Amino acid sequence: MKAVLPLPGDYVYFKSQVPLHKISIGLKQWRYYDFGPKAVPPLICIPGIAGTADVYYKQIMALSMKGYRVISIDLPRVWNHLEWIHAFEKFLDSLNVHHVHIYGTSLGGFLAQIFAQHRPRRVKSLVLSNSFLETHKFAAAMPWAPVVNWAPSFMLKRYILTGIRDGPHEPFIADSVDFVVGQVETLSRDDLASRLLLNVNVASVGPISLPDSLITIMDTNDYCAVPQELKEQLNERYPGARKAVLKTGGDFPFLSRPDEVNLYLQLHLRRVGVEARPDLLQGIPRYDGGAGSSNSGGNSSGSQFDRSQRDPNGDRNGGGDMQDFGSESLDSDEPVPTSTMYDSLALCTVKFAIIEGLYAHLLLQNFCAAFCLYMVRSKAGLIA
Repeated sequence: MKAVLPLPGDYVYFKSQVPLHKISIGLKQWRYYDFGPKAVPPLICIPGIAGTADVYYKQIMALSMKGYRVISIDLPRVWNHLEWIHAFEKFLDSLNVHHVHIYGTSLGGFLAQIFAQHRPRRVKSLVLSNSFLETHKFAAAMPWAPVVNWAPSFMLKRYILTGIRDGPHEPFIADSVDFVVGQVETLSRDDLASRLLLNVNVASVGPISLPDSLITIMDTNDYCAVPQELKEQLNERYPGARKAVLKTGGDFPFLSRPDEVNLYLQLHLRRVGVEARPDLLQGIPRYDGGAGSSNSGGNSSGSQFDRSQRDPNGDRNGGGDMQDFGSESLDSDEPVPTSTMYDSLALCTVKFAIIEGLYAHLLLQNFCAAFCLYMVRSKAGLIA
């Protein structure tokens, strides 16, 4: 039986205050949060392969309190990048949103670039975090991609979770891993298969018309599931982009380093001309930092930002008073083992390793046999 960890206090508060929207557009189901003044051009958050709309709850709470509008989405069930472009465009049309600023992490950053390439008039700026330009390396690492649609849910979950670094983490990073693993558990088999195919279908980002000055690249320097060479390739593509570097934060800095990520997002939005409207905050509840919030000092990791981002007086755009919505953490700064939930999932995986291996072997064997038979009959002229 899997251990169930208590939800962070700030996430419980978030769920009690911010409504989750679910709509159907054609055959696509969309799940998203939309919070903040509707008069402000939105910042749309697109998660990576293991994320959901919920993983950006700290950004939604903090930035909406500053007067920004934040829309956080789940990736819909699309099976190729062209389908993603059409589906996302229809989603924006349904919200009557014509121009957007996009914050994409990992796979979400790749999809944001693909959309900006094919719909340049709609994307006004990009924030790319731990992202990449092409999927060739991921495709080469997953030779069984052709049978993803036939793979069972537990196999897809295991493959996704192996991309999350195991081992001891500092408390805030361990909390972020716990939260994301919990979100992966909520995804259906079709959701998992769709995301994996988007990540391994061979494609690359072509030239985009967006100036480098309207792009911010936000990366962590400790470790990340995206290979360093792919992150360097992204930096080389956009040499004029602003760089936001977090010394630590792991794969999910939006959860483990929310104060810094929120500050950089606010700086980016101000730089690209998005005017916050704190005067329209009536009806948006304030969070008083109750149970589940962390001390602001706990999230400091000594990150750096381009000096050109600072105000003339040397202050970082007055970001020192930004609201803190950190998650619960341990009092000690000593590294702690990976979450109980993650360990439980790993033990369960080991327990059924033999069954998985046999199932995967039979699945691949039957698929290859059927394909070979089809090719033989086709060459023999037995198939019309």
